[in-house]
Amino acid sequence: MSYNKKAELLSPAGNYEKLKMAVLYGADAVYLAGKNFGMRAASANFSRDELIAAVYFCHSHNRKLYVTVNVMPHTGEYKELSNYIRFLDAIGVDAVIVSDIGVLSLVREIAPGMEIHISTQASTVSAQTCIAWHKMGAKRVVLARELSLADIREIRDHIPDSLELETFVHGAMCIAYSGRCLLSNYFTGRDANHGACAQSCRWKYSPTAMDLGEANRPDVPSVASAEQEPNGETFFMSSKDMCMIEHIPALEEAGISSYKIEGRVKSAYYTAVVTNTYRMAIDRYRADPSSYKFDPLWAAELDGVSHREYGTGFFFTPPHEDANTVRELGYIREKAYLATCVVDSLTPDADGMYDTLFIQRNKVTLGDRVELISPGKVGRGFAADTLTDVQGNPIDSAPHPSMYFRLKVPFPVYAGDIMRLG
Repeated sequence: MSYNKKAELLSPAGNYEKLKMAVLYGADAVYLAGKNFGMRAASANFSRDELIAAVYFCHSHNRKLYVTVNVMPHTGEYKELSNYIRFLDAIGVDAVIVSDIGVLSLVREIAPGMEIHISTQASTVSAQTCIAWHKMGAKRVVLARELSLADIREIRDHIPDSLELETFVHGAMCIAYSGRCLLSNYFTGRDANHGACAQSCRWKYSPTAMDLGEANRPDVPSVASAEQEPNGETFFMSSKDMCMIEHIPALEEAGISSYKIEGRVKSAYYTAVVTNTYRMAIDRYRADPSSYKFDPLWAAELDGVSHREYGTGFFFTPPHEDANTVRELGYIREKAYLATCVVDSLTPDADGMYDTLFIQRNKVTLGDRVELISPGKVGRGFAADTLTDVQGNPIDSAPHPSMYFRLKVPFPVYAGDIMRLG
């Protein structure tokens, strides 16, 4: 394989706080959406003023920013969409992510210099389709999640080097073919292809004598036969979350241009930890591929964020052999995000401790066993046994949202470092 461009690490940003965490913790690029035309209406997303600030923040840190415009708009939406594309072009976003051929055509017409990425919603699974998108003006294709690594390598071998390939490496998987699902519309009237998916596949379905019905909607007609689930599983459509942290060498050798982390509706803590973990693994491999060894602490970090049971998607096992549905119920909850460091604390006191100012996110109590996360480092533990207010008066806890407090830490601390419950 001749393609040897290093892949970027691409992180999600559902709001401005998450954007800052993505950049601080090692993302090469960030993807996000405005208030309209993106596929994650459940996240806060960005107003026009926030988009301007986001572009400035990313570019000032030498990072790229991509905006999702990957809904499938109806005819009456194109006037507003045209104005929005002109705005994105004017503020200097690095690319737009689209899935609809009409939107692609519109971008080419009114913003001919704008870089275009084809969304995973387009369900691209072949070199021929990649080349077709490229001829229409696409710089990058976000491949369908249903491809194996062997499929990706084959596509890379049959497309020009000027066309980039992006693939998801971590986060939620869709039970439908790259998001083309009608369950949300059927149960709630919320249009998944306009970013309003209710994630009906994650619901609990209760078996009756002859069929399966959604547990909280007993009057809605059933959607599947109970005979399909002989073991009585009731989350049979809920897919595992993808996690490829143990397979960085295989990803690096596949000719991928961008490793994408899913999770715009997840927390800022999630964005920081997942980005940080993949950054450490990628950098470790690139420093010396011949001596690279997987660090189990990286897996422990990813176990500490909100997720379903992990799997490797379809990178190694095709869909017809393993549907990648969860075996256990619900989410594995993330560790409590307690506080964020406000300013650098780099000078130790006489006892060798670093008196650090934090802003509270969740209640911190004197004596808590806590951990600090810093860019490029896994969590480091210590006891919160010197808790004070900002004037230095001892306190038993920091219970109030956004409360400032001080804590002595046994190592240097930088602005943006995260404190979590140990």
